[in-house]
Amino acid sequence: MLQNYLKIAWRNLMKERQFTALNLIGLSTGLVCTLLIYLWISDELHIDKYNEKDSQLFQVMANHFHENDINTIEHTPGLLAKSLAAEIPEVEHAVTVLPAAWFSTQGVISFGGKHLKAGSQFIGKDYFNVFTCPFISGDPNSVLSDKQTIAISEDLAMKLFNTKNNLVGKTIHWDQSEFTGAYMIGGVFKNNPPNATNKFDMLFNFDQFAEKRPGMASWGNSDPSTFLILKKGTDPDQFNSKIRNYLKSKDKDLTAQLFAIKYSDKYLHGQFENGVQSGGRIAYVKLFSIIAVFILMIACINFMNLSTAKASGRMKEVGIKKVVGAYRSSLVFQYLSESVLMAFLSLLISFLLLILLLPQFNIITGKQITLSLNSRLILSVLGITLFTGLLAGSYPAFYLSGFNPVAVLKGKLKTSVGELWVRKGLVVFQFAVSVIFIVSVLVVYKQIDFIQTKNLGYSRENIIHFEIPFGMDSASLKSSESFLNEVKNLPGVVSASSYYHTLTGEHGAISGFEWPGKQPGRDIEFSNLEVGYNFIETAGIQFKEGRSFSQNQNAQHEIVFNEAAIKSMGLKDPIGKTVKFWGQERQIVGVVKNFNFESLYEAVKPCFFQVYPVMHNIMVKIQGGAKKQTIARIENAFKDYHADHVFDYQFLDENYKALYLAESRIGTLSTCFAGLAILISCLGLFGLAAFTAQRRQKEIGVRKVVGATVGDVALLLSMDFLKLIFIAMIIAFPLTAWALSQWLNDFAYRIDIGINVFLIAGLSITMLAISTVGYQAVKAALRDPVKSLRSE
Repeated sequence: MLQNYLKIAWRNLMKERQFTALNLIGLSTGLVCTLLIYLWISDELHIDKYNEKDSQLFQVMANHFHENDINTIEHTPGLLAKSLAAEIPEVEHAVTVLPAAWFSTQGVISFGGKHLKAGSQFIGKDYFNVFTCPFISGDPNSVLSDKQTIAISEDLAMKLFNTKNNLVGKTIHWDQSEFTGAYMIGGVFKNNPPNATNKFDMLFNFDQFAEKRPGMASWGNSDPSTFLILKKGTDPDQFNSKIRNYLKSKDKDLTAQLFAIKYSDKYLHGQFENGVQSGGRIAYVKLFSIIAVFILMIACINFMNLSTAKASGRMKEVGIKKVVGAYRSSLVFQYLSESVLMAFLSLLISFLLLILLLPQFNIITGKQITLSLNSRLILSVLGITLFTGLLAGSYPAFYLSGFNPVAVLKGKLKTSVGELWVRKGLVVFQFAVSVIFIVSVLVVYKQIDFIQTKNLGYSRENIIHFEIPFGMDSASLKSSESFLNEVKNLPGVVSASSYYHTLTGEHGAISGFEWPGKQPGRDIEFSNLEVGYNFIETAGIQFKEGRSFSQNQNAQHEIVFNEAAIKSMGLKDPIGKTVKFWGQERQIVGVVKNFNFESLYEAVKPCFFQVYPVMHNIMVKIQGGAKKQTIARIENAFKDYHADHVFDYQFLDENYKALYLAESRIGTLSTCFAGLAILISCLGLFGLAAFTAQRRQKEIGVRKVVGATVGDVALLLSMDFLKLIFIAMIIAFPLTAWALSQWLNDFAYRIDIGINVFLIAGLSITMLAISTVGYQAVKAALRDPVKSLRSE
């Protein structure tokens, strides 16, 4: 029986080849979009879930309380891990980790004349009991037995030694600020998994970091991160209640409160507002899940409309089958088998498209998604396809099988009001979703363009930056100053400076300031920007009043604030006044205008500059017309001073764009999927226009006989659909305006949506609809009325 159904289904598909081609295009496009989104979502949901003890692995976070808000950070005291493991019975293992991302730049590893940049991570002794990090050679425990022993990744081993075997015991040279020196390789570990957010090339003993940074012995420090393995059965809420005021028990002056979150949840749920988890990338997962559902529904609606458009051609077939005894259930099964067959044919096409599109999709998303045919993927794909076939064929199956055989064979079948409303409702839904997509894409594009072109209060054009080897001894400092002075005098260089903290969100924060007129008990957290001489001028930051730092030792006793800081302190006429922090007095010599030194998700915060003669990051502003030549001169000067190191520069505007890489990728994906959804919608509209023209051919014939022109007939048919498009706009515009307002509220600086995006979307969808319907309308209007009326 099933074989007969499939054979009949195949014959029907081959009989109506144009109809089959349109359906295959619609369904395969919908399926390939859904499969791409499925793979993307699956990858997102598996980020950081590679650890064997994932269900027990937690990260300690800290809520810092300020005057107007609560700031949640992932940095905790270096003493915390050992203390929690010793004092809290629910903690099975605890480890302190200073991730590679903590350092503003990578270090340089050298061996046998090769010099490579690499990311260094410092880890505590319990690291391998907490995280899964398999070794291919060496003993993980030996890495942590000595402060001068390290482990390297297999990828770094291949680049440095051209092999990953027999490397234990070899000595390399590492260059990174105070950690510079010779280290022995104690092991080689497997590369970081593709779904790991914390990437590193080398593992160092945290005791080495603590030795070089005595501040790690203070409970007031908050540089490293703390990770825990909680014992099975531990209630996270009860555990968080237990550690909430743990820091205060160690130092009564500490007000920060601790809590633990599941480590693998932080990637998708890493956004906090006033100390409460409030979202994160999970919003994008939900967004694309909805997009996938809508695209699949549009593809199914497209199939329904095209199927019902051809229904009149199969009415007599249904009538005859019912007359000779066919049950409605068998007819439903037959038509569903046709739609399921169509869905699986579309699946074959979509898989071919998926293989072709996946490399480009990975480039757009920045992922490494592979098409591995495991049982979960196969079952998911088959389930999606079967669901698509059943959903797409459900309405046509019940619609066709419900014909009255007597009415059909007498030619007296009439379209019911309910049937008409269903078909029109499907079109309204399709185009409402299309309008939502168009408006959303326009607004996302405008917001991304706004944040990438906004005047930030400093110049990021024609500015490069790079790192130099840096030491704190007098000879190293003198060499660094000499190099910077030489760079300043190179042809094509406008100005140059150095810095420790960046203008793209990497900076410190300090509280405990004293200033004239400070109210008792009031405290403000200031962002701390440590920079070199002429940094403010090189970055093009404008002064509101006062001056820049002195070019001598007096600069160590001077400070420059931004407008937000002066306003927060309530200072009048601040120039010349004295503030105090870290036990030192500093004189305010300048106030700069507010500038954005973080992403535009954040409002401008109070900040200050403190200056040092030279630092390890060099910033150079170069002339616009001589970039290539000037950079070559800078590289030559770099090699003169640091022949054994890598000259690796970046443009400041590229760093800024990288802050919004996720938004740019989401915008690109949304544009692609919106375009495909609109294409599928137009195919559905094409089918409905064909259906309407077919059903009204006698009416059109009569109108032409009595004098109607081709234009009159085309307008008559087109107006019915334009009414539906107008209804779709009325539904879509308010929903889209509300949803996009919620998204824009996450930005401290944002565009006004404005009426123009709705006008553009409305005009675009109307023109698309007219173009789609126009073909069928003109075709119907040109038909010979004699042929249309012959049966009468």
